[in-house]
Amino acid sequence: MNLDIGSLSKRFGTATVVANVNLKSKDSEFIVVVGPSGCGKTTLLRLVAGLEQADSGTIVVNDLEVDTLPPRDRNVAMVFQGESLYPHMTVRKNLEFPLSVRSLPQPKTKATAERVAEQLGVGELLDRYPETLSGGQRQRVALGRALVREPAVFLLDEPFSHLDAHLRRQLQQEMKALRKYWTATTLFVTHDLREAMLLGDRIAVMCDGEIHQFATPEKIRNEPATDFVAQFIAE
Repeated sequence: MNLDIGSLSKRFGTATVVANVNLKSKDSEFIVVVGPSGCGKTTLLRLVAGLEQADSGTIVVNDLEVDTLPPRDRNVAMVFQGESLYPHMTVRKNLEFPLSVRSLPQPKTKATAERVAEQLGVGELLDRYPETLSGGQRQRVALGRALVREPAVFLLDEPFSHLDAHLRRQLQQEMKALRKYWTATTLFVTHDLREAMLLGDRIAVMCDGEIHQFATPEKIRNEPATDFVAQFIAE
């Protein structure tokens, strides 16, 4: 599973929010996009997901150019800052929903949802409703609802930002362990450099819509490519 972003740009009015971004993943790589608020991180994810239309550039998923395709045909799954679960559905139904709309056989839908629930540690919660779950449990279900689709590209927009520090650290460690269960290339957006260093195979450091450096955590820490990257690390 791979992602290739070429010369991608997006403007809102006269403001350029994503500026000629180039980013090519390795197979099934976990890439963290980090930078200050307003630097274009979330817009980059929305462009890949098809929720925004680029002004120029290309987005290629598994060798298929998808930048003109609607979101449902891009084989990507996105998890937002809020859990966005369906409150009237149980955990089981929330997990099964993405598979049900594809008209998959019910036995396969049920088995997939139960397998992902067990992997995420919410197997015993399948018959409960979102309002009865803790914040961490709801976030696990939201991750599971994306993972059941087995996407080529997995997009996460600061999924832990609304959680308290202790729970956030716990879920960071759990996500690092859970990565063995998926083959998708992952783009994980955060403003937290510590989170980026913990999770990323490589890190893309953004500022003002541009990627200043795209490298391993070690290289970014030891060899910052620009003054901005050096200052961002220092802060």
